[in-house]
Amino acid sequence: MRRTRRTGRSVRRAVVVPAGAGLAVAAGLLLAGLATDDGGAGAPDGPAGVARAAEAKVLDPSARRDAPVLAGDDLDGEPVGLAGFRGQVVVVNVWGSWCGPCRAEARDLARLSRETPAEEVRFLGINTRDPDRTAARSFVREHGLGFPSLHDPSGELLLRFPPELLNPQAIPSTLVIDRRGRIAVAIGGAVTDEQLRPLLARVVEEES
Repeated sequence: MRRTRRTGRSVRRAVVVPAGAGLAVAAGLLLAGLATDDGGAGAPDGPAGVARAAEAKVLDPSARRDAPVLAGDDLDGEPVGLAGFRGQVVVVNVWGSWCGPCRAEARDLARLSRETPAEEVRFLGINTRDPDRTAARSFVREHGLGFPSLHDPSGELLLRFPPELLNPQAIPSTLVIDRRGRIAVAIGGAVTDEQLRPLLARVVEEES
């Protein structure tokens, strides 16, 4: 089932991948429904590879794949990794300080992370294509992001994800990882609080 809702910023769709559909169907849905806005932007926007509209794909538990190993240093040089959040729902947000849509979504992510109980949901960023941490730390301060972000200047961590769920050229992207460490939701493009909150609640309400 596909539901389409227009907002002032873009067209946002939620594609539900049913049980038994498999990843081939999931990939087809993603490619067929690649986010577009009123300006016709569907592919990454220009050489920076910025996706301007958000496409949300919700995977049925039977169609989910394990999230890859994500571990490294955060923007302050402290070790952080996805494994430390096992048993909790995790929002993984891919962003860069150079990315305009990342700035557009940052306030919503900051607010949602503050308002969501930490015992239910954790947030983890992946900062990509920032050669050093200085610009990234300034971005975090400016937008009040209170969650850690892995520093991934080369994009190596992004290549660990299934490409049909995370396009490493489409920044920003957001994933929701369920309590069993599987990818439950994949969103390409700038996400809003009103789009992410119900999807997140849906995964939180699942039995582990």
